[in-house]
Amino acid sequence: MNFKLDDYLPYQLSTTSNVVSDVIAGEYKSLFGLKIPEWRVMSVLGTRGASTQRHLVEATLMDKVTVNRAVKTLVDRALLDRSPNTADGRSHHLLLSNTGRDLYGKILPAAQAMDKKIMSVLSAEEKAELSAMLARIKESADTIAAE
Repeated sequence: MNFKLDDYLPYQLSTTSNVVSDVIAGEYKSLFGLKIPEWRVMSVLGTRGASTQRHLVEATLMDKVTVNRAVKTLVDRALLDRSPNTADGRSHHLLLSNTGRDLYGKILPAAQAMDKKIMSVLSAEEKAELSAMLARIKESADTIAAE
């Protein structure tokens, strides 16, 4: 069998994602005391506004337990506010607290700087092409998963 693991797309995506996440995790942990799942939750709430935990699972593609732990940590640190969901008594609306918004405002420039640093090996055209290709690959995988 002629199989090259290094050319296998799932392997490339996974290893690239892991190393990028590790670099970012080190930065966020040392500067802000956040783990990647916590930053992902804050990022979704910071860009999309209030959400339920179920919607955070869908938006981040993280499992329920990981989102639950991240939310609990962020609530315990007073970075999130939680209010009852009148439409569904089993869930809560989550949003960044004032402290959370302040921290998000500090993290965002650091996140953008890290993204720029990592992506500096690509031209503007290549970045746009990569983004478009990844969107098409995700759409294809979503279609296959729905079948």
